[in-house]
Amino acid sequence: MKMLINVPESVVPDALRGMAAAHPELTVDVERRVVVRRDAPVAGKVGLVSGGGSGHEPLHGGFVGPGMLDAACPGEVFTSPVPDQMVRAAAAVDSGKGVLFVVKNYTGDVLNFNMAAELAEDEGIQVASVLVNDDVAVTDSLYTAGRRGTGATLFVEKMAGAVAEEGAPLERVEAIARRVNESSRSFGVALTACTTPAKGSPTFDLPPGELELGVGIHGEPGRERRAMMTSGEIADYAVGTVLEELRPSGPVLALVNGAGGTPLLELYGFTAEVHRVLRERGVPVARTLVGNYVTSLDMAGASVTLCRVDDELLRLWDAPVRTPGLRWGC
Repeated sequence: MKMLINVPESVVPDALRGMAAAHPELTVDVERRVVVRRDAPVAGKVGLVSGGGSGHEPLHGGFVGPGMLDAACPGEVFTSPVPDQMVRAAAAVDSGKGVLFVVKNYTGDVLNFNMAAELAEDEGIQVASVLVNDDVAVTDSLYTAGRRGTGATLFVEKMAGAVAEEGAPLERVEAIARRVNESSRSFGVALTACTTPAKGSPTFDLPPGELELGVGIHGEPGRERRAMMTSGEIADYAVGTVLEELRPSGPVLALVNGAGGTPLLELYGFTAEVHRVLRERGVPVARTLVGNYVTSLDMAGASVTLCRVDDELLRLWDAPVRTPGLRWGC
């Protein structure tokens, strides 16, 4: 496989050096693997910290900035960051109002963020944690207890980030984050496997004429494999599966997320089919975001995340945000 890298061992620090060069509004500690908004800690503001394995960019480092995260901790590719990174990030963004950890439901992330919360509390930092577990494809696996955390992570970070920017207390920021997670569900589809730099070949076998329904963001197995389907057929399956659990009675926020190797031409065509299914089901769409936001290296495929919203959540979604990966209203 051809990759635009030097050697596999330096992929993450090389990327962090590039992020530092491209985004002077961030403080990027390449050696200790922490990305922080340059004006942190912001007086009177709850700090938001998230993180996870690299390979999902722009998640999480690309979502650091006003209106979203205050810091992110990148691990090695598809590997959880370590507690020391998380404690360092919490200390960097704590203004005395506390810190919220946003944690995707993967075993390594959960264990390390829990340990980091205890260590941060020992240092006098008040910490709350919210677990993101929106993926309806599978429940319990080799990687998680319960549902996996996927596209709703973006929704949680954006809307919790907005309310934190308004100066809300930690309890309020945590409550919004939990509410967004509980109101969101996701389903992903893989057309090809992803390739990690260390392996240099596809991480799982997916024959050319087949797709994986319900794939995880690290290439974890989904519900089933089928012969290749049309965009409309995939939308029928994915959106239908999400709606079975979400059961919205009003408008939704829709994320049509590329897995990293799918061009926008295809994603916009898929978005049209997602909107068709929602229209046929009588579900109004309040806002739609399309693009590569929670990726799986070079995997071809997409996921659909829907979030039930009301006027308050829409206000928080529309609030200004200024990060490398998400920017509006500024």
